[in-house]
Amino acid sequence: MSSLKSFEDLECWKAAREIRIFVSRNIIIKFPADEKYALTSQLRRSSRSVSDNIAERYGRFNYQENIQFCRIARGSLCESLNQVITARDENYIDDDLLQEFRVRYEKAKAILNGYINYLVKTKLE
Repeated sequence: MSSLKSFEDLECWKAAREIRIFVSRNIIIKFPADEKYALTSQLRRSSRSVSDNIAERYGRFNYQENIQFCRIARGSLCESLNQVITARDENYIDDDLLQEFRVRYEKAKAILNGYINYLVKTKLE
């Protein structure tokens, strides 16, 4: 961890960034205009919230706060999946795009869970 110079070096932030970019470039653009202030806005905010919370966490030096921000990021990640499922239910996207998102979601979730576990373990030492 001592080699980290920025939140941009964190693997969990990189995975969250990939989610955000995928949502913006592949999913939201498929939504109809009447979803602009509903599902589009909500999915954009939740997908951004994942990396936002990881970055904000990085700027804090209290383990408990760090863990809490990462848990909030994980919640936003789950919220994003739910919204992508909603997009599929509304036929805005197809099953293949949902599956592509799920692959990125599972990767980001695993990395984030590993980081949370690392922070919890480090706090106890």
